[in-house]
Amino acid sequence: MEWHLASIWETIADAVPHAPATIHGPQSRTWSAYEGRAARLASALAAAGIGHEAKLGLYLTNCPEYLEGQFAAFKVRAVPVNVNWRYLDDELVYLLDNADAEAIIFQGAFAARVASVRARLPRLKLLIQVDDGTAPLLEGAVDYEAILAAEAPMPRIPRSADDLYMLYTGGTTGMPKGVMYRQGDLAQGLMLGYDLRGMARPTSMAELAAAVQAVQAAGAAPISLVGCPLMHGTGMWIGAMVPQNLGGAAITLTSTRFDADELWQAVVANRASDITIVGDAFARPMAVALDAAAAAGQAYDLSHLRTIWSSGVMWTAEVKQALLVHAPLTLIDAMGSSEGGMGMSVTTRDMGAATARFQMNPTTKVFTDDGREVVPGSGEIGKVAAGGAVPLGYFKDPAKSDATFREVNGVRYSFPGDYATVEADGSITLLGRGSQCINTAGEKVFPEEVEEAVKQHPAVWDCLVVGVPDARFGEVVAAVVAPRPGSTIVVDDIIAAVRARLAGYKQPRHVIAVDVVERAPNGKADYKWAKATARNHLGLD
Repeated sequence: MEWHLASIWETIADAVPHAPATIHGPQSRTWSAYEGRAARLASALAAAGIGHEAKLGLYLTNCPEYLEGQFAAFKVRAVPVNVNWRYLDDELVYLLDNADAEAIIFQGAFAARVASVRARLPRLKLLIQVDDGTAPLLEGAVDYEAILAAEAPMPRIPRSADDLYMLYTGGTTGMPKGVMYRQGDLAQGLMLGYDLRGMARPTSMAELAAAVQAVQAAGAAPISLVGCPLMHGTGMWIGAMVPQNLGGAAITLTSTRFDADELWQAVVANRASDITIVGDAFARPMAVALDAAAAAGQAYDLSHLRTIWSSGVMWTAEVKQALLVHAPLTLIDAMGSSEGGMGMSVTTRDMGAATARFQMNPTTKVFTDDGREVVPGSGEIGKVAAGGAVPLGYFKDPAKSDATFREVNGVRYSFPGDYATVEADGSITLLGRGSQCINTAGEKVFPEEVEEAVKQHPAVWDCLVVGVPDARFGEVVAAVVAPRPGSTIVVDDIIAAVRARLAGYKQPRHVIAVDVVERAPNGKADYKWAKATARNHLGLD
């Protein structure tokens, strides 16, 4: 069985042609229309010489064209490349050049930036512009809808499970890196939705067709709202691909800035069953919006909502409980990264919420730096290792690949850089990335642990913790804190709150109040900004 995402989606389109596949504002497209549009775009790609393992940049905010462009790339066995739409010229050039991109699909809003960099990207031979009403067609580009109108659907072709899939990391710990997977491995991993429904994973395309028809007939196909960017793994994998592999639909929001009320309005309008977000940066304003609507006597109807998914950053117990007040939801906090999945934490009204506590996948291990497996309950800190469908490596970076993807006791693992302890019951407590670990007088402090303690204070809306230089201790802890609306940050109160929860060496020696804590569009921490802010405030630069 040659599992391949293009072949999976073609099979689903044939099996449930009239079911919704993409929803964007008032626009809804069926699986038949979704597959047909991707097939027409695939014809244009093939005509331009974009084929096996050629790279296609997707320079788009969340929209159906993002999903169609990816589908079309898979159809011709090409490799879609996720492009961060907030990149400036040099960052954009680095990514597209590093990826060897030969084509790019971009929104009109980004036409001026494409125009400013294309002379520095000689490999680009096809520019496709999505008309968003913001700019005229860029000279030398072709209009997305014009292509679809002009091309016939590309005939379906055989594909290999060995075809390449690539997802670029966000670059939070260096320049972005392309994480390479076998299509077959990734496609199998993204059949996770069948496991969660207690269904057997299909082992053939005939079984897949029958399974999605059964899901549709039962009215159980997921309608998944992608609250975070498709350009990152959480939004694309959990928000779009997992539900679509069940024959479900992906909802994308029309605004480029996150608006919690827009999200809840889309949930109600489309009777969404699932939402995918990234931690407190999304969940906290969502809870506040629910509180405000309820207080105004206009509570949102969440009767069809079943699950909220999150991955990538901290989702605190406090915020989980604030959401559960409004509906009997299942909250799934997935522990993973672009380099692989490692575990999950499930919270409902009947279960106590936890922060950074996860049940490990069967293939996940925690190893000490000298290669020993951490003994449950020992309190020893180790690196989390993800087994199973391990990536092939990083694109054009063999040294980094060898350091991250390696064998222990004859088994290949991915070591994304996360540290954790293993509890007596076999669960793990995530401490954070080693790259952000603060060394204060020889003691290790993981920022996420301190951030959680700081955010328990009622005056705090958001927080990032970094290390800053200190003559005595080498480094000390600094917290960059944004207040809740109407609140004021009192430094001594914040320090006292942390002191009551954590060891003394972990408490912030400096608390810097800011209006807004800067984060990436996917909610991930911008530690570079936080460190620069702290250093500037303390006069260290």
